Amino acid sequence: MPKPVIFTIDDDVSVLNSVERDLRAHYGQEYRILPIDSARTALDYVKKIQQRSETVALFLVDQRMPEMSGVEFLEEAIQAYPQAKRVLLTAYADTQAAIDSINEVGLDYYLMKPWHPPEERLYPILDELLEDWKIHVRLPYEGIRVAGTLWSLSSHQVKDFLTRHQIPYQWLDIEKDAAARELVEGVSSEVTKLPVVFFPDGKTLIQPELTQLAEKVGLQTRADLPFYDIVVVGSGPAGLASAVYAGSEGYRCLVIERAAPGGQAGSSPKIENYLGFPTGISGDDLTRRAVSQAKRFGVEILSAQEAKQVVIKNTYRIIQLSDGAEVSCHALLIATGASFHTLKMPGAAELTGAGIYYGAAYTEAMNYKDQDVFVVGGANSAAQGAIYLSQFARRVRVLIRGPKPTASKYLVDALEQNPKIQLMLNTDLVEVRGKNTLEQIIVRNTVLDETQTFNAAAMFVFIGVRPQSKLVADLVKRSDKGYIYTGADLIVDKKPPQGWTLERDPFLLETSIPGIFAAGDVRYGTNHRVSSAVGEGAIAFALMKEYLKAL
Repeated sequence: MPKPVIFTIDDDVSVLNSVERDLRAHYGQEYRILPIDSARTALDYVKKIQQRSETVALFLVDQRMPEMSGVEFLEEAIQAYPQAKRVLLTAYADTQAAIDSINEVGLDYYLMKPWHPPEERLYPILDELLEDWKIHVRLPYEGIRVAGTLWSLSSHQVKDFLTRHQIPYQWLDIEKDAAARELVEGVSSEVTKLPVVFFPDGKTLIQPELTQLAEKVGLQTRADLPFYDIVVVGSGPAGLASAVYAGSEGYRCLVIERAAPGGQAGSSPKIENYLGFPTGISGDDLTRRAVSQAKRFGVEILSAQEAKQVVIKNTYRIIQLSDGAEVSCHALLIATGASFHTLKMPGAAELTGAGIYYGAAYTEAMNYKDQDVFVVGGANSAAQGAIYLSQFARRVRVLIRGPKPTASKYLVDALEQNPKIQLMLNTDLVEVRGKNTLEQIIVRNTVLDETQTFNAAAMFVFIGVRPQSKLVADLVKRSDKGYIYTGADLIVDKKPPQGWTLERDPFLLETSIPGIFAAGDVRYGTNHRVSSAVGEGAIAFALMKEYLKAL
């Protein structure tokens, strides 16, 4: 396969030569560097390499050129290569044009001239952009293939697992692709036992357990050590933030994740109000960066591994895992987050993964192109899911029980301004219908007391949250809804909780058991926002550090 191309375009030959030199030095082995001194000539080259089925990874373009501006060039070039990353080279006077082009051409970055030294001002920026490009680009496929049906829950679970771990795969629908069906029949006598996962080495897994799949794709499922200074259960924003700080300060830290990193935030198509990302960032990109950061500091992350129970023995907190193994630590952080409530109406359980999905808009959206889909819920996750689905579906109806959405204002504005989205306020979901797949839903307007029946290709549910605190249900003090009490919420009549063994009061994020902390959506009184979870994770580490000092 030919190397992906990095275009660099500047009418100033001296600048062009300088850019080419720096790019070849750092990227020459992996990419073909193509310097061109004319925007029009560059567009001709774009057409030629498109005809040869070559791939463009990055356009690095000067803003001020005589034939056309850098923004004007990008407007045309990205028609051929919409996945290519886009960077403008600008002078100080062009800054506003660069900012405006963020929306006009989806600009990824603008670099001020001069960019020297490149080790500080060029390579780190382009490294990150090219890493993102590698994850999202569609190259001729040579990797994992997943063959199944759209209506198979286990197929959905495998796809969601791979997607959330950002492991590329090709989806083969055996109901639409005769060749895919023949492929499945060639390795399995039970065509109903799906999915079948094909690997580049010729091996296959048939309806695999997620632990099997995780091991096969190279994820860590077993701890390297029997004891760690800090164990974090859950790899959402709170857990990953705490792990990053623990690893950066040299503590032996293990993260245990039952499903996939990122928690609810990890499945968000776009987070636009997180500090430092003016154009927004997807949940999976934010998660990928956090996981990479944690691993760089030596943190171990176990995937597809569930923590079942915590046992206390002197100063040790022992975590029993689903495969029978145990790991122990001195300080334990419960950052297991919360999951969406499931529908209780008849038929809903049978249709889960067969048209009814909890979250999962990011995984399944492309399967419902030009169809009518529904979103249930009015908070941030539901709004983000609806906006993402509208890029594919013909119409997205959002069912909201109350008189208005509870999402952040910027999301509500986006919902109301999107012509493909219809908000159905004061609306209850009454019934779901379908044999093997979701076919219809029945809703009731609680103000007008009227019911309506709609044909539905799919429904994505984002209603309420249930804290995932079963792990310590019989150990720490919790609210009647399962949220874990911490810090001041444990103090009653100026007295610490029953059984508290230390002379001091519990730390801010410490539970009723010394050395066990809680952060994020599982904690009582938390604010369900990504930034809050990250902040709590950082604070939790600082408090665990103090706890460890006193041992």
